[in-house]
Amino acid sequence: MQRGFYTAASGMLTKQRTINVISNNIVNARTPGFRAGRVVTGSFEQELLKRVEGKNTEIIGEGSLMRVVKDVSTVFQPEALEETGIPYDMGIEGEGFFNISTENADGEETIYLTRNGHFNVDEDGNLILPGKGMVLGEKGTINLKNADFTVDASGNIYDDRGRFVDRLLITAPPMDADIQHTPNGMYFVEDMSTNVPVSGNTSIWQGRLEHSNVDMNREYTLLMEAQRAFQACSSALQIMDKIDQKAASTIASL
Repeated sequence: MQRGFYTAASGMLTKQRTINVISNNIVNARTPGFRAGRVVTGSFEQELLKRVEGKNTEIIGEGSLMRVVKDVSTVFQPEALEETGIPYDMGIEGEGFFNISTENADGEETIYLTRNGHFNVDEDGNLILPGKGMVLGEKGTINLKNADFTVDASGNIYDDRGRFVDRLLITAPPMDADIQHTPNGMYFVEDMSTNVPVSGNTSIWQGRLEHSNVDMNREYTLLMEAQRAFQACSSALQIMDKIDQKAASTIASL
């Protein structure tokens, strides 16, 4: 009976994590550049299974009492750009991420990656991603005097007099990099120095924003599946608990 408890309980835990990830996808369906997450599960503590028939034994394969969440992967499929007409909005067509600089309470800088180009400026005229940090160019932070600036397809920024200001820092991690999805909705690579500037087929569009790649129809379908599976595991756990109670009371009466 203990095997059943482990299986049902692990199913509930796994599906609860799945529901949390899908719910986060739905909440961020309208966040520019957001990338959907997916739960990846795996077996826990594989063991060999044997068949015993009289004096004969035979290994029939491997099994596991539990499935657990191994990882939450990110679907990096790009999406279309929508024109907004706002000069601070920028979208990436192709590969790469914007680089955002943040500082913690100790003044230590951390650089994050994002496809969210819904930028603005602070009181000092620095280009920022509101609530996240400062947008980086190849020279560092980008300072703009006013909204009269232009950005070309290569990410070069020019002021209202046509003078070069800076170029947006658009980089991409190596193929084998471990890209972590952080609680602030952006991405982080342990060794940011391995990121390389992108060029070629990547273009920057001013006055446009990239949609999230969340498909609401698919997310709602996956959510209902996860909820039904969670309820099934919960019912199975309750049934096994009642069987154990019945067995204990029956044995005690003997």
